[in-house]
Amino acid sequence: MGTEMNMLPKCEANYAALTPTTFLKRAAAFYANRTSLIYEGTRFKWRQTYDRCSRLASSLVCLNIVKHDVVSVLAPNVPAMYEMHFAVPMAGAVLNTINTRLDAKNIASILKHSGAKVFFVDCQFVPVAREALKILMNNSEPSMMPLVIVIDDIDSPTGVRLGELEYEQLIHKGNPGFTSVELDDEWDPIALNYTSGTTSEPKGVVYSHRGAYLSTLSLILGWEMGSEPVYLWTLPMFHCNGWTFTWGVAARGGTNVCLRNTTAYDIYRNIKRHQVTHMCCAPIIFNILLEAKPHERCEIVSPIQILTGGAPPPAPLLEKIEPLGFKVTHAYGLTEATGPALVCEWQAKWNKLPKEEQSNLKARQGISILTLADVDVKDSETMESVPHDGKTMGEIVLRGSSIMKGYFKDPKATNKAFKNGWFFTGDVGVIHPDGYLEIKDRSKDVIISGGENISSVELETVLYRHPNILEAAVVAMPHPRWGETPCAFVALRNKSNNDSNVKVSKSDIISYCRKNLPHFMVPKRVEFVPELPKNSTGKILKFELRERAKAFEQVDVSENQQQAVMDSHPSRYNEQTLAFSRL
Repeated sequence: MGTEMNMLPKCEANYAALTPTTFLKRAAAFYANRTSLIYEGTRFKWRQTYDRCSRLASSLVCLNIVKHDVVSVLAPNVPAMYEMHFAVPMAGAVLNTINTRLDAKNIASILKHSGAKVFFVDCQFVPVAREALKILMNNSEPSMMPLVIVIDDIDSPTGVRLGELEYEQLIHKGNPGFTSVELDDEWDPIALNYTSGTTSEPKGVVYSHRGAYLSTLSLILGWEMGSEPVYLWTLPMFHCNGWTFTWGVAARGGTNVCLRNTTAYDIYRNIKRHQVTHMCCAPIIFNILLEAKPHERCEIVSPIQILTGGAPPPAPLLEKIEPLGFKVTHAYGLTEATGPALVCEWQAKWNKLPKEEQSNLKARQGISILTLADVDVKDSETMESVPHDGKTMGEIVLRGSSIMKGYFKDPKATNKAFKNGWFFTGDVGVIHPDGYLEIKDRSKDVIISGGENISSVELETVLYRHPNILEAAVVAMPHPRWGETPCAFVALRNKSNNDSNVKVSKSDIISYCRKNLPHFMVPKRVEFVPELPKNSTGKILKFELRERAKAFEQVDVSENQQQAVMDSHPSRYNEQTLAFSRL
């Protein structure tokens, strides 16, 4: 009987490689006249979106893009950014969405490491892209330079160009009858996302078609996203491909409401105009919504589902946001897990609890999404699981189909992340008696500021290059708006910042950081110390510094807003940069 069971082979009728690009074809077939995308005055239906993606894919093939070539894009949440999530894999290529908040050096580093064949640049980011390409030209062979294509604003064209090609030209010249490049193996790569572009060897996380497909299904099921959602893009699509909702909205035949600006006015305006039902965001968006001026707000008639992650939302913030009409679900994840890996699924019995207790429960990281085969908190040395007591800490480990293929061109880091059949997250947490997980600390001292990860080690490396700095340590400092921000403790070479011979001030060091780091990584506070606290073996005692940082007076929010505006690109998109600066 067993042999006969095995004599039923796969064939075209009963087996198809899993890929999220099939969601677009299905949407075009069955929801052809439903609105697929709205961007200010621009509207498309699903048949039009399929047509545009097919045309773009065919143009990429005509530009000699072949299987597994990397196509990079630097753009905010505009229609082209959405379309590329389908068109690039339809052409057999791998999509690399670049964080729009990175500086030219980091962008150049990613372009070089990824070996990008094409580089799409939104008109807003042409100045930084031009600078990045100059850096790349000085460090690469001419043959390694990507083909540059500008994405002009489809709703309000600017005429800005970098090179000869423009996005809409490719759409116009493309073949609407193009047939997607055949996917031989669902394990083939679909996307390349960088966890950090701030070192000479950034980590490139590779997703498979299978992983992206299954993660998408898990999240629309776990979030209970019904048919015809109206999804507002307050989460950058460059973050883990929009936590897979780029593909997920198509799977539900929904409507994508694209936003270039994430100001309170633009968010509320689009919510009211388009009857938004769903949105994802880092908790910083809660502050933008709560701090909105009366004339910027609108009454929310029916509840809007929010999936939040990137940083644990403080319980008091949840208590403030929900009365406005938002129903919050908390998720935890990381780039290596295709975005959210755990979701704090709500239980009906909790509705009877006091509001404060409900907010505390919602702030936990939760339980695994369906794609994960298993999640646990373990002692990383013994591999023993911690007791479910909500107190004993260990490292959060995951395994399942939503975990990355590995790190691009980095087998050493891949082997370090995958041990004993598990993916080690580097996050320290506990498991409560009901099985729900909660993060307690970060084993690698990562600072999460407004949903963005900042590596203290990378920041310290830059500080150590300053000629007047002897020692430096960076820790998280609490902040009322961003959750936490970097605080640098610095020992100067002559040991005393009161010495008249010292020719460096705290503001000098912050200015120095501004010149050498993306602005979101710059310390918000610098403290001079005679020397850094160390243990007997010379290791810096960061927990002591964290305690000191907790006691500092919290930075005024308006001061940060002013600084964020100063940091933004000198363009008509300054308000957008302020809002995006912490996503």
